[in-house]
Amino acid sequence: MEMMGNMGGIALGVLILLLIASLYSWTIILGKMGTFSKATRESRNFVNAFRRATRLQEVAAFADNYKSSPLAQVYVDVYETYKRQTGGSGPPKNLTPLERSAQTAASEAITALERRLTWLATIAATSPFIGLFGTVMGVVDAFHGLGTAGAATLRAVAPGISEALITTAAGLFVAVPAVVAYNQFAARIRVFAAATDDFCRELLNSLEEIPARSSAPREEPQEVARGFRD
Repeated sequence: MEMMGNMGGIALGVLILLLIASLYSWTIILGKMGTFSKATRESRNFVNAFRRATRLQEVAAFADNYKSSPLAQVYVDVYETYKRQTGGSGPPKNLTPLERSAQTAASEAITALERRLTWLATIAATSPFIGLFGTVMGVVDAFHGLGTAGAATLRAVAPGISEALITTAAGLFVAVPAVVAYNQFAARIRVFAAATDDFCRELLNSLEEIPARSSAPREEPQEVARGFRD
């Protein structure tokens, strides 16, 4: 605490800025951990329910229970497009609008998962430099004080330099968790994107195979969502 009290205004301002950045980054990290955990769990459950269902209307009835799942979001949008085409029964008249609906829904779902990750990347990239700036300014202040006091000894300069180095350590303390979290979240988003693409293809294939005058019988779906593992 004594060292903090002896810090210059710039170094203290840098520490306050890094503290704010750290709090915000941890808010993002903890929020995203909850979001990804819920999305993974609901996507796994939705896929299992989708595989057991025998009618499109049956899937639509429980899809709203999995609002955090990108796969469920894709299904809801595609099914709405399908209903506008066919009234809810029979084969689709044109697959192109369904494909566009699936692509749009998948893109929107993945974009929602990516929200605020740019802030996490920015904090990870800039925090070490902000800390280094505080260190440089602290060293400048220390040497300026030496010139004013006229005592050019290690004992005189060491306290000022040690205080200045705190900002570099603080910058690394903020950046390292942000870097690790960003890389982990980016990897999980790639898994979600691949699983969503697979589900889009399976869903469109199922719609294409609906026979005429049928509400929605489907062939046994192939394995999808391979990214959702325990």
